[in-house]
Amino acid sequence: MKVDNKVWAKYQRLIKRLKSCDGLLVAFSGGVDSSLLLKAAVDAGVRVLAVTVVSPIHHREEIVIARKIARKLGAPFRLIQSDDYLREEFKKNDYRRCYYCKRAIFARLKEMARTEGLEAVVEGSNLDDENDYRPGTKALSELEVCSPLKEAGLRKVEIRLLARSFGLPNWDRPANACLATRIPYGQPVEPEWLEKIAAGETFLRKLGFSQVRLRHHGELVRIEVWPQEISLALRPQNRDKIRRRLKKLGWRYISLDLEGYRTGSFNPDGLKKI
Repeated sequence: MKVDNKVWAKYQRLIKRLKSCDGLLVAFSGGVDSSLLLKAAVDAGVRVLAVTVVSPIHHREEIVIARKIARKLGAPFRLIQSDDYLREEFKKNDYRRCYYCKRAIFARLKEMARTEGLEAVVEGSNLDDENDYRPGTKALSELEVCSPLKEAGLRKVEIRLLARSFGLPNWDRPANACLATRIPYGQPVEPEWLEKIAAGETFLRKLGFSQVRLRHHGELVRIEVWPQEISLALRPQNRDKIRRRLKKLGWRYISLDLEGYRTGSFNPDGLKKI
């Protein structure tokens, strides 16, 4: 698909917004949204620093991707370690978990920006995210963290189109939310299960699944993949590999969700999706 004039106009609006800042710290996950934001920051010609948070709540492969994209774009890149997942307010895993996490991490990024002499901290939320349940948005607002993609009116499909036109290798990479979203609200987030979930999802992707979630229900794990890939899980050879690997990781019961992958499947009625 071609990038039409309307989308290009939004990108130019984004560039203009970023040029107004005297230096930018980009909260850089390595996903397509923050990658386009980093590309725009570089195009804007301002001082920029891409910072990726290292934590067990994220897949480690995301660090490799983030480093690769930053190098491709010629942007200075830095990693910071986070132990915010160990805070009791996060571990108790209520509906404000994301708020507590974002508040702690972005407070550190704001301080880093001040130390580096960068005017603004920016992050990659887009206009479609307004339809999601995202309690972390309140933390961003409180800390005056900017969301320039949203301000420019860019939606996810437009971001992917722009990323593809710029040759970003992750333009079609599936979204990958924090690993704590695999654990039901009210069930404590334990580091050992974050590791097991990450290992299990990495294994399933190596089997050929393009999108996967392992939803943790104590002794039972519920596998979500794209509906069109459910048949891949049911192939006898794959089914046996999945069963053996996930049981080795510690789950007693293995289930395949016939609805397939969907965002926010742990959200009760009344909450928007995450």
